[in-house]
Amino acid sequence: MRRPRGDLGSRPPRPTEGAACAGPGEPWSPSPNSMLRVLLAAQASAAQLTGLLLFPPIQPFCLGPSKWGDRPPGGGPHAGPVQGLQRLLEQARSPGELVRWLGQNPTKVHAHHYPVALRRLGQLLGSQPRPPPVEQTSLQDLSQLIIRNCPSFDIHTIHVCLHLAVLLGLPPLTLSLSGFPSDAPLVCVLERERRARLPPKPPPPLQPVLRGGQRLEAALSCPHFQRHPQQHLIRSLAEARPEELTPHVMVLLAQHLARHRLREPQLLEAIAHFLVVQEAQLSSKVVQKLVLPFGRLNYFPREQQFMPCLERILAREAGMAPLATVNILMSLCQLRCLPFRALQFVFSPGFINHINGTPHALIVRRYLSLLDTAVELELPGYQGPRLPRKQKVPIFPQPLTTDRARRKYSHKDIVAEGLRQLLGEEKYRQDLTVPPGYCTDFLLCVSSSGAVLPVRTQDPFLPYPPRPRPQARAASQPVTQDPAQRVVLMLQERWHFCRDSRVLLGSRALRERHLGLLGYQLLPLPFEELESQRGLHQLKSYLRQKLQTLGLRWGPEGG
Repeated sequence: MRRPRGDLGSRPPRPTEGAACAGPGEPWSPSPNSMLRVLLAAQASAAQLTGLLLFPPIQPFCLGPSKWGDRPPGGGPHAGPVQGLQRLLEQARSPGELVRWLGQNPTKVHAHHYPVALRRLGQLLGSQPRPPPVEQTSLQDLSQLIIRNCPSFDIHTIHVCLHLAVLLGLPPLTLSLSGFPSDAPLVCVLERERRARLPPKPPPPLQPVLRGGQRLEAALSCPHFQRHPQQHLIRSLAEARPEELTPHVMVLLAQHLARHRLREPQLLEAIAHFLVVQEAQLSSKVVQKLVLPFGRLNYFPREQQFMPCLERILAREAGMAPLATVNILMSLCQLRCLPFRALQFVFSPGFINHINGTPHALIVRRYLSLLDTAVELELPGYQGPRLPRKQKVPIFPQPLTTDRARRKYSHKDIVAEGLRQLLGEEKYRQDLTVPPGYCTDFLLCVSSSGAVLPVRTQDPFLPYPPRPRPQARAASQPVTQDPAQRVVLMLQERWHFCRDSRVLLGSRALRERHLGLLGYQLLPLPFEELESQRGLHQLKSYLRQKLQTLGLRWGPEGG
């Protein structure tokens, strides 16, 4: 074997203290800074990023035999010469020397020698303080050797060479080397060989062509659709023909609007029109789902046949699906448009006896209790049957489910602390359920002079049903002989409103309306005002101002 000039048999000089160049046979790995420069390079190619991110860091044992006795893959009689060539590559003092060893010994060069040469090149270029000068022809010759032989590499050798070639293709590590550029033939050829060794991917399945209502149904069923739903919904609905809007599609649309509190008039009007047009084909179980968003979103449609259509459906199917019938009436109750004929049916002894034997008897009785309260407070002209007293149950005996689920986002705890420090624990009640079953956030008892009274000394409940009112007084101001007033502080959280709107949800508006009709004085605390308070001190000042606007007094001067 012919040696290049220089005494290659002797040990090369040791690098100075702190040098980055590893010794012969020692592992070399790229510095974190060099990898970071590739990842941050604006012109990094796909092949570069693949070489860095897809493959693990190079380990010493991956690069073939070393001078400590590792044998080349396959062993055999050529292990000695192959091992000797690796030692020569590991001890090379310049890139030109690496090229000469590889080019002058073609019969002894195996695939794993090329990663060894690239690793040694990285050691040489990273040596400090003076890396050896590098000729561009040496880099080109080394690249051509790897390109010519890479078809015989296994997939692991290709991975290692690609990784090292990418690292050596960074911006200049020395003043005399620009490295392998990102579009160099070496990187491109290795990446092409890597891709050729990958197993073929099966062709993607053909997606069915969706039209009109099918697109709308697919959109409503997609979990990622919930972020920006309005524009997609309106566009899909506008493209759909009337015959493509099936009951299933419209039910999905109605449920989506109700679930996400989307008060979109154009879409709600489309649902109302569909209900009127398809009246004969719709059962009450489908109608209850279509009507749900109108009550929840507190929206009464402009469709003139909306109410007559629902009254006909209720008259036709009230006895077939009791729960669906009551659900429809609950939505209409939130809209303050209860049909007398349907009320007479659900309050009849036959209907009540029928539902008592069903699995959903309790929920139906709760809804009937709320309907009976609405009749008592809002329909003075109703003369039909009412819910018997023994069948009545508390309407909402505890905070609503959404409030319990979002308790950690609520202002209730900090408002309670503010009231405790401002008034004292004995002068308010929290989460008190008042007849006929509405849960209040905070309740105060106030004397006729405006003094806040200890709750324990007063009956916090106003009578229900309310006492008869003189004709001269407004219907919303029931008369009570009790001189003490009841003030209810109503938290109006962000989720109590329709999305991006100042319209209260139907259930919230119904509760506030009924509490006012029962005689409670309401003091709303909107979430915008609560969110603007910074800390407990500001909140106490805010609550003090709110209570003083009602003429309330407390403390030593208030009694």
